Amino acid sequence: MQQLFNNSYKNKKILITGHTGFKGSWLAFWLSQMGADVLGYSLAPNTTPNHFSMLDLSIESVIGDILDREKLFDIFKAFQPEVVFHLAAQPLVRQSYNEPVETLQTNIIGTANVLDACRKEYSVKAVINITSDKCYENKEWPWGYRENDPMGGYDPYSVSKGCSELVTSAYRNSYFNPDEYGKKHNTLLASVRAGNVIGGGDWAKERIITDLMEAVSKGKKLIIRNPGATRPWQHVLEPLYGYLLLGNKLLEGKNEFAEAWNFGPNDDGAISVLQMVQEMGKFWGKIDYEIEQNKNNPHEANLLKLDCAKARSKLNWKSLWDSSITFAKTVEWYKCYYENQQVVTESQLKEYIDARILHG
Repeated sequence: MQQLFNNSYKNKKILITGHTGFKGSWLAFWLSQMGADVLGYSLAPNTTPNHFSMLDLSIESVIGDILDREKLFDIFKAFQPEVVFHLAAQPLVRQSYNEPVETLQTNIIGTANVLDACRKEYSVKAVINITSDKCYENKEWPWGYRENDPMGGYDPYSVSKGCSELVTSAYRNSYFNPDEYGKKHNTLLASVRAGNVIGGGDWAKERIITDLMEAVSKGKKLIIRNPGATRPWQHVLEPLYGYLLLGNKLLEGKNEFAEAWNFGPNDDGAISVLQMVQEMGKFWGKIDYEIEQNKNNPHEANLLKLDCAKARSKLNWKSLWDSSITFAKTVEWYKCYYENQQVVTESQLKEYIDARILHG
C-alpha cells in the first residue's frame, strides 16, 4: 500500500471533513490503512445503516458542523493537521431544491470556514477541496469540461459547488498563492472535481445506486425517473486515488500542482441511467426496474462529462476499473452485505491497490 504514494502519508496528521459520509469514510479507511494519524470532523451519520459505523475505524472522530467556526477552529488548533481533505457538504441535487439556503450555507460558507481554519494554522502544508463535476456551467455538450471552463449551475447544489470553487480560487490567490510558496506562506491548495462516484456503502437518500440496492434487498422494483440522463460513472476508489496522488505532490512542495483537477472515468464510463441499471442486472439477477414518466420532477442535467487530460499527463493518473468492473464491484459490495452480512471494503481496497501496482 505504501508503494503508491512514496510512504508520504505514514504518521502524517490528516484532517478529513465529512469523514462519516460515503467518500469520506472510504478515504479515512484508506489513510488509516497507510498508517496516517487521522482526525475526522463531520456531522453524525444520517442513515441507518452507514458505511462509517461498519468500518469501526481506529481514528479520532469529532462530531461537528463546518458552520460552527469556533468549534472547527478549536479542532484545527488542537490537532495541528499537516494535510486537510475537505469533503463535508450537502451532496444532493434534489435536496438542494428543498433546502436551498442550507445547501448554499454549507457548501459555500462552510468551505470558507475550513479554508480560513487552514489559513490560521501554520502546521497545514496541503489542502484539497473536494467539489463536484456539477460545478461547471453545463451546456450539455458532448465533450468533456476542462478545468479552466466557466463555473455555473442550474440548481442550488450545482451553484453551491461552483461557488465553492470560486472561494477556493480566491483563497489560493489571496493567501496561498503558489508563486509565494516558501516565502510568505507554507501551504498549497488544490480543488478536485469528480464524476458520479459509486461503490459500496452509500445509503444517501435519492441516489440511484442506493435506491437500486435497497429495492433489491426488499424484493421491489427500482423506479427510474430520468432513464436517459448520461453520467460519468466511476468507482469511489478511482477519484480517491487521484486525491491521494495530488496530496502527495502538494506535500512534496510542488507548487505547480496547487490548482484545479478533474478525475473522471474513461469515455466508456459515460452511459445512461437505464444502461447502468441494465448492466448492474448482469451481476445480480434480482435487479428489476420500471420507468416513471413524471414531468414534475425537478430539473437534472442530462449530459455531463469531464476532460481529464491534465490529470493523465501531469499526475500520471488514469481510470483503472472500466464501467463493467465498476458496476461489478459495486454490486458485489451490496450483495455481500445484504445476503451475507459481510463488509468487503478492505478486500476491495486491497484488490484495487494490487491492480494499481501491477499496472504501474
